[in-house]
Amino acid sequence: MRIDWDVPVLMDDGLALRADVFRPEAEGRYPVILSYGPYGKGLAFQEGYKTAWELMARDYPDAVAGSSNRYANWEVVDPEKWVPDGYVCVRFDSRGAGRSPGYLCHNNARETRDIHLCVEWAANQPWSSGKVGMNGISYYASNQWRAAASQPPHLAAICVWEGWNDAYRESARHGGIICSFRKNWQDMQVKTVQHGQGDRGAKSRVTGDLVCGPETLSPEELERNREDMWQSFLSRELWDSYYAERSPDLSKVGVPLLTAANWGGQGLHTRGNFEGFAGAGSKQKWLEAHGGSHWAPFYTDYGVKLQKRFFDHFLKGLDNGWDRQPRVQLQVRHPGEKFVMRHENEWPLARTRWTRFHLDPGDLRLSEKPAAEGALTYDAMGEGVTFSMPPLERDTEITGPSALKLFISSSTADADIFAVLRVFDPNGKEVLFQGALDPKTPVAQGWLRASHRKLDPKRSLPYRPFHTHDEKQPLKPGEVYQLDVEIWPTCIVVPKGYRVALTVRGKDYDHGGEAASLSNMKNPMRGCGPFIHDDPTDRPPAVFGGKVTLHFGAKHPGHVLLPVIPAK
Repeated sequence: MRIDWDVPVLMDDGLALRADVFRPEAEGRYPVILSYGPYGKGLAFQEGYKTAWELMARDYPDAVAGSSNRYANWEVVDPEKWVPDGYVCVRFDSRGAGRSPGYLCHNNARETRDIHLCVEWAANQPWSSGKVGMNGISYYASNQWRAAASQPPHLAAICVWEGWNDAYRESARHGGIICSFRKNWQDMQVKTVQHGQGDRGAKSRVTGDLVCGPETLSPEELERNREDMWQSFLSRELWDSYYAERSPDLSKVGVPLLTAANWGGQGLHTRGNFEGFAGAGSKQKWLEAHGGSHWAPFYTDYGVKLQKRFFDHFLKGLDNGWDRQPRVQLQVRHPGEKFVMRHENEWPLARTRWTRFHLDPGDLRLSEKPAAEGALTYDAMGEGVTFSMPPLERDTEITGPSALKLFISSSTADADIFAVLRVFDPNGKEVLFQGALDPKTPVAQGWLRASHRKLDPKRSLPYRPFHTHDEKQPLKPGEVYQLDVEIWPTCIVVPKGYRVALTVRGKDYDHGGEAASLSNMKNPMRGCGPFIHDDPTDRPPAVFGGKVTLHFGAKHPGHVLLPVIPAK
């Protein structure tokens, strides 16, 4: 293939971004697969994300087969697997990252404008057919929602592979509680490849050029050249124009789209993939959901084949049957990381039996019968309270979002609720699942700060409460309040004899076993991956370390609404 390194692309404010272009040797016009992000287009996957690469090569050998992997780069397509099939692959370093100069500020209106202009530039090159698709994981996925909502004329299709879209509810603050992931993410994955690291940074193993550009700036200059994302989040507890700017109007997304979710992505992307599918204005839209790690399935034969069928149809106009592809493709999860592919026509599934399981304080049971009167108190920083079903009499599938209704009082003016959906085997041992990043996670999680309990009646659904996060409503100690907690979508077929349980607590879940780690993640992972909520500024112990009481009975009908799926 032909490779054009570091092509300058002028933006409308006069700044030139840099792109690498991989294209077929034969002259002609080809459709384009475009990505735009901050991880350094010249940084080898194998070097920048060493443990992730090694795990992928070990567990998914097909992901690294059929390529020299010479041009492998974190979370974007491998050109060796796309260019021979008649695609041009264009990789942009985002403004202020890698070899693109400028002020580094993530997900804002300037970035959205940049992507819009990059799409139009690619469409108008002599090697381009004029049809541009966007593809990629995570950052390279989430920005597709905003780019598509800006409606570039030549954006023909998007493949959002594990990509959030709500900057507040999915990225910064879960249920109003700040998530520490972004602080560590900017430190470890972005600052390290900021434009101006120069000779302090890595070199491209292919070209020998400095990954972060030719100039080396002082630490003080680098700091002035980037937004402190963490302080931006920390200083904004409520939804405002900052988060709105970084969250797309999904109704304006009109291009054909494939949104691919990971059941194990609790804490960042999963919600956005499902909400994006439901909310996008596109008439031609498809949903896929899988398990496994956050990065590897994208590169597997399964992932690449799915992506190519989609793009071949919409970028090349091939009659390959994609127009007859069922709108929903699920890898249905069973314990032991076993997956069975099944096609559906909608999300949530129309045949869902939305079933209320009441929280019974008497024997800590999840019961379909209403609970007796009672109350239970737990220390917010303790292990909380776990309610469990009796052993299941038959295999039971739970697929979809869940909603928890609680009635609580607190000893302080606020309380954070962490809701954890769990599965236990017949011996009472918890069954843990491969998360997108953490190898041992519970089946689903949800979060809510009690002072953020206000609901948006227009956007709330029985199975997915939607909180406004636009005002704080402090608690009066001892008074009872109703809370509706969103639990993110999940999928599991629970075998006969196993039990489903729900834990309500005031801190992050921890499986208590050996922690896992990745080279690009700061904290050891103990069940929540890097998506933890431990910031003392946001969660002062005097407020969030008190005692919480759960109330039950006819006046306080606490329950969890689960999506039970009958067999077809």
